[in-house]
Amino acid sequence: MPLTAIEIPLAAQEYGIVFAGSDEVVAPFVVLGIEGNENAYLAEDGSWNAKYVPAFVRRYPFVFAESKDRTTFTLCVDESWEGCNREGRGERLFDDEGEKTPYLGKEMDFLQDYQKRFQRTQAYCKKLVELNLLESMKADVTYGGGEKRSLTGFKVVIRDKLKDLPAEKLSDLAKTDELELTYLHLHSMNNFTKMLERANERRTREVQSQAGDE
Repeated sequence: MPLTAIEIPLAAQEYGIVFAGSDEVVAPFVVLGIEGNENAYLAEDGSWNAKYVPAFVRRYPFVFAESKDRTTFTLCVDESWEGCNREGRGERLFDDEGEKTPYLGKEMDFLQDYQKRFQRTQAYCKKLVELNLLESMKADVTYGGGEKRSLTGFKVVIRDKLKDLPAEKLSDLAKTDELELTYLHLHSMNNFTKMLERANERRTREVQSQAGDE
């Protein structure tokens, strides 16, 4: 799931943070599972089972659509979401005069702040690419039952490359707190084990549930 740079300090406490994209453009992501569409951070009732919930989730069902020239943003809402209705329940988006309600104004402020954070994140990631600090990696994991899987399609910062940077480059990263973010990314890789434990527990519950149904 996409992450902004400013979220890395909190996200690094629970998630493994990697980078993904092309050779020229990358972005930070939190790894939520091993299988496709798997989220090991969801409880049985579908709620988020972690102390920190990424802003990408918290902004839902709203999102900004960017124009091709990147000068205009349009607020969009996922009307297929079950929480969106036309029966007058919950929070209104517009008042009787057709003006946005305080609720909608709050959501728009959140999205505007998210967009600014996203732009700063792009600048940080661009610097990692320019400094040639990223390399593609593969994670081999084994489930509790012995079943093996490989997680690919992501990049990580290489410690030796970071250490070999000229002093002025390291100084620049330190002044913008980007050096701290980079080390937090590296530290977050330890959370892969926690994520795998969650995935194993989830698979065990599913197997037991299927066995009970049979």
